[in-house]
Amino acid sequence: MSEDTQSSEIYALLDDEYARAILTSTNATAKSAKELSDECDASLPTIYRRTDRLINCGLLEEQTEVEEGGHHYSVYKARLKRLTIELANDELKIEVEEQPTDKMADRFTEMWGEI
Repeated sequence: MSEDTQSSEIYALLDDEYARAILTSTNATAKSAKELSDECDASLPTIYRRTDRLINCGLLEEQTEVEEGGHHYSVYKARLKRLTIELANDELKIEVEEQPTDKMADRFTEMWGEI
């Protein structure tokens, strides 16, 4: 996805009430699609469409939760920390700052980079 296409998609998502509700709802705690459906008063297909778009833009991440017995399901967590829109040289530029992650792979990569 080109930078212009991604920026256009982010602008469109921010104009969507369900996408905004998903981002705010998953800011502090990862939520399942069912939880998001209940909180956002939206159908599951609507939630899945918005989560896919948010993931594709890097604003949301999908994680897998495993229950006893081996059953698993997806939960969603906002990656967006700050979004900046700047008007410079007659064009809008968008900058996305992501939430820091605490995944083991990320810590290993960071540690390896310091060696």
